[in-house]
Amino acid sequence: MLDVAHHLVALGAVHHLIAAGTTTTKLVINFGAVGYGLAAIGPGVGIGLIFGHGVEAMARQPEARGLIQSNMYIGFALAEALALIGLVVPFIFHAT
Repeated sequence: MLDVAHHLVALGAVHHLIAAGTTTTKLVINFGAVGYGLAAIGPGVGIGLIFGHGVEAMARQPEARGLIQSNMYIGFALAEALALIGLVVPFIFHAT
């Protein structure tokens, strides 16, 4: 059990405490990492949809490739901005 706890300490999920000769395991969750993981789901799905539908649109109308591709990159930049905001916000509102 202690070996598993030490591996989880390395991952930042569990903190192992030794107090007064007894060993106890306290679960400490990094909510910033959990929050970023959840925040990355939406932009990940959005980026997949943007490029998937963009390729489909270019296959249907090859003559509109330039317009479709430029709109695709604008949509990608906006969706990626959401992912970057999701990365930064947990560090700004870090509770100690």
